[in-house]
Formats: sequence, structure tokens, C-alpha cells
Amino acid sequence: MGIERVSTILKMADEANTSVIAFNCLDYSMVKSVITVAEELNKPVICMLYPNDVLLHRWTEPAVYAAMVRALAKDVKVPIGLHLDHSSDFEYIVAAIRDGFSSVMYDGSALPLEENIANTREVVKVAHVLGADVEAELGQVGLADTVTDQSNTDMYTKPEVAKLFHEETGCDSVAISIGSAHGFYKETPQLDIQRLKAINAATDVPLVLHGGSGIPGDQLEVAFREGINKFNVGTEFFWLYYETIKQQALKESSVLHDLPHAIQEKLREYLRAKMQLCKM
Repeated sequence: MGIERVSTILKMADEANTSVIAFNCLDYSMVKSVITVAEELNKPVICMLYPNDVLLHRWTEPAVYAAMVRALAKDVKVPIGLHLDHSSDFEYIVAAIRDGFSSVMYDGSALPLEENIANTREVVKVAHVLGADVEAELGQVGLADTVTDQSNTDMYTKPEVAKLFHEETGCDSVAISIGSAHGFYKETPQLDIQRLKAINAATDVPLVLHGGSGIPGDQLEVAFREGINKFNVGTEFFWLYYETIKQQALKESSVLHDLPHAIQEKLREYLRAKMQLCKM
């Protein structure tokens, strides 16, 4: 099938009253595992590249990553999305689109509303001309290790502002803040489902939930029914990758050539369970 537009996948999720899961992936083993399990379970999925993994850690480059995902997606029958996660750099976003990304996220959530709207509008204008979808963020999804970030309702997305934001920017999806945060949680998050319902009623755009590692499944099932169409997972996926490498390195019989197989086997076990949350 090859790469499908993320906007098309999110429409499919919305029509099925559920969410597609988007996984941050670092390398071939992670992308291969995600696409393999998606095909096995016959569920659409999105592979995401987080720019900091490129800029700070040098795992890959956008052009190489995009080519790898496209190559792995071309022989499967399920829709595979390709997405650039959080970026506030206009030039970087445009370069990623030219490198093959069909969906990007502009994150201006830390800016004043007017500036976030203006910047998002400019990204959308260029991205749409180049044939790419744009996700934007409204409200602030903070850090899970700062407990107040997930419980500070002043950072949450306001329904009436979400309506204005989408109308003014024309973005294809909106990442909202309703009680989740990035990283490992110190306290179990409590999603503000009533706020989600109000945002969903006020807008006509797919909604995105970030900070997906550690949110209880029962809360997610409700959130998906009430309007979340894209659900981001990164931290717990990365941690499993890291722990698998450590465990494999401690085996006396371990050799380097065994590592990709061990990693992918462990990741696939996790992915089979996680993807069951997607009811498509």
C-alpha cells in the first residue's frame, strides 16, 4: 500500500470512533517492529520521528528516516503514516517535507496565542502547497516528572480557543492538553474527559493526545470514544528498547548479530498489546 496521508488515517479513526496509535521510533528495528505488527493485526499505524533524536542524539536524518519508512511500508496492506513530531523551526519543517515527510507538527504551544496562530497559519500554508498535513498544539502538554504540569488546569486547552485556533490556522489536527504529560508519570494521570467532550463538540478537527506512556487503558478507551483520533507513544517504547539491549548484553552467549532479532522480538510483544487499544 505504501505511505497513506495522516489526515486520511485520522479520518478513518474518527469514523470508527477510535484513535490510531503513533509511535516515536529511533531506528530500523523500531520502525520494522511497528509496521510488522500493524500488518499482522491489520491496524493502521503512524511512525514518528522526534527532531531532538536527530539534532541532539544523531540517531538518523529526516531524509534517511523517511526513505526507510516508505521502503518498509510499500509492501504491506495496512495504511502507514509518516509524521515529524514536535518542531518549532519553520525551516526544519519545510526541509523535512521536502525530504519525504507527508505530515509534520508545528509546536507553538509555549508562545502567546496570537503568535501561535500566526506561525501555525504560515506553516499550514506552505505545507499544504507541498502536499503535507500539519498538526499543531494548543494548551501546553508539560513534563510528567513535574507533577504540577499534568494537573495545572491553566495549561489545559480551552474549547472556545480550540475552535478559534482551528478556524484561524486551517491545521489538519490539534494536539490538546487535558491532563497528560511527556515522560514517565510520578502520579497516575487523570484525563479531563469533560473538557475533551467540550473541545470535541466545539471543533471539527481530529484531536491528538500526547504523553501516552502510562495513561491507564480504561481512560484511553473513553478518550478515544470522545474525540481523540491520534495517540502518541514514545517514552515507554524507548525504555523497553533500552532495557532489552541491557538484558541482551548480559547474556554470556550474546553476540552483536543477535541484537536486532532480540530487540524486535521484544518490541513486537509490546506492540501487539498496545495496538489492541486501537479498535479499527
